[in-house]
Amino acid sequence: MGRTRTTGPGSNGAARLLARLAVLAVVGSVVVLVLALGESGLVVVGAGLLGLIVCAVGVWWFVAHRGLVRLGGALLAVVSPVAVLVLFAHDGLWLTALVLCLCWGVALACARTALRKSRPERPTRTRAASRPNRPVLIMNPKSGDGKVGRFGLVERAEELGARVILLDPSAPADVAALARQAVAEGADLLGVAGGDGTQALVAAIAAEHDLPFLVVSAGTRNHFAMDLGLDRSDPSRCLDALTAGEEVRVDLGDIAGRAFVNTVSFGVYADVVQRPEYRDDKAGTALSLMPDLLLGEGVRRLDARVDGTTLSSQQALLVSNNPYTSPDELSGGGRRPRLDDGELGVLGIRVEDAAQAADLAVRGSKSTGLTVMTAHRVEVTTDADEIPVAVDGEALRMPTPVVCTLRPGALRVLVPRDRPGVVVPEPPVNWRRIIDLAFRRTERTADGQTRA
Repeated sequence: MGRTRTTGPGSNGAARLLARLAVLAVVGSVVVLVLALGESGLVVVGAGLLGLIVCAVGVWWFVAHRGLVRLGGALLAVVSPVAVLVLFAHDGLWLTALVLCLCWGVALACARTALRKSRPERPTRTRAASRPNRPVLIMNPKSGDGKVGRFGLVERAEELGARVILLDPSAPADVAALARQAVAEGADLLGVAGGDGTQALVAAIAAEHDLPFLVVSAGTRNHFAMDLGLDRSDPSRCLDALTAGEEVRVDLGDIAGRAFVNTVSFGVYADVVQRPEYRDDKAGTALSLMPDLLLGEGVRRLDARVDGTTLSSQQALLVSNNPYTSPDELSGGGRRPRLDDGELGVLGIRVEDAAQAADLAVRGSKSTGLTVMTAHRVEVTTDADEIPVAVDGEALRMPTPVVCTLRPGALRVLVPRDRPGVVVPEPPVNWRRIIDLAFRRTERTADGQTRA
């Protein structure tokens, strides 16, 4: 019997109502199809599905080939969705398609809200933090196109009593050594205004000495800051933690003894970021290398031991410090719902032709070309003595086998009490749970839980 933690009878009742609305919206989609079956229902579904498949094939040809095949792939990827829209408009199918999309959109929205209300997210544990006496912040003036200077971070930090170590872009420095020296000189807090790669290096020193760590969102993408709920539009607000802060404990990833805060990538992406020209032309470098990395002489296959499961011949493998909600969350603005669950997220990709690309587009995480798992230990091997690895976006090479683990609760992070970036993550839609929630009777147990 499943158990669902609840915040009270009202919350459970609202979740049940939303689950029923979700089921009703799905039924509405089926009714629309049945009513339009003789005229347009099957055409709408068939045309939409065919358009998706053709678009996926076009994207694969564009990425994995060069010359005329790449050009043809680009045309397919652009023309196929346009052709579907033209078909809907020309044959008067747009209304049926619109109603279907609306019904499905309502179903997904109600289902996600019902799941969120039925199992409220466990709040991140925080504790009051005293003001540090000797905080030391390492700042990279080049990071994030000069955010340190644009937001006056040096001046603001010094006003709040912090000592700032400003890196010289023309003379690369060992930031881990700088952090160790600051600890030896009596620092009681370490912080970084820079990219996630630099954040990880200094976070490791903070964790080693059990010191609080301050994240200032002065990098380019600031994934770690985003998942902590920090303000990425104004990094100066992160410095408020020095006077009005609270402390959270988060996990710290480990790859062959080196810390990471976000992700470790093997395979195609790791090969691309090794190239010197990648920093100045990311898209162009990736497109020029992809054909060789996917199908040509540069093809590299990876094997991984994920706890007790073996993944073979993967083209790309991504290991994250705590899992993302779904593979779609990795596309750019994705978030990890928690940073303290004590598990690695694992994503393996193996797509070798246009048919598998189409299967991935249609079936998503159910595709045979995509593996989504969680684990406590990942060991990556290949035929080579060493392999390229991207650790929080930093290009490295490591001897094989490469082992990734997690250090639960290893890092103390000082954050402002007011964090505008904190959001409630959307749970993945599980229709079996939705049906159970909508129609099964629940009974309250003595410990305040509901039993289905």
